[in-house]
Amino acid sequence: MIKVVHYVAEDGTDYFDKYRRNEMPVKDHRADQYLRTPEDIAAYLNAAIEEFDGDARLLMKAFRNVAAAQGGISEIARRANIDRVGLSRSLSGKRDPRLGTVTKIASACGVKLQFGA
Repeated sequence: MIKVVHYVAEDGTDYFDKYRRNEMPVKDHRADQYLRTPEDIAAYLNAAIEEFDGDARLLMKAFRNVAAAQGGISEIARRANIDRVGLSRSLSGKRDPRLGTVTKIASACGVKLQFGA
């Protein structure tokens, strides 16, 4: 889940004061609410790859959000023909995934891996 946090700069400036004064609502956003189409999923995963700084576990956490949006771990495991418990462990963000597992998950989510320069 992506959460909006209260941010106060070093000089004490509160960046959310203007929103509170205008009574603009600030609420939690769940990434899986926005991951409905293959294009949205691809954009989300590409952003995760850009941010993962060599740690594939972050990518797997992003795939967990995608799996939640696509019917859950059980549904993705069924589509990918992967054991549900094994998939859950892979998507925990605590393990480095195998490339074969990543490609199966991507395919089950309706996207494919590509490389570019």
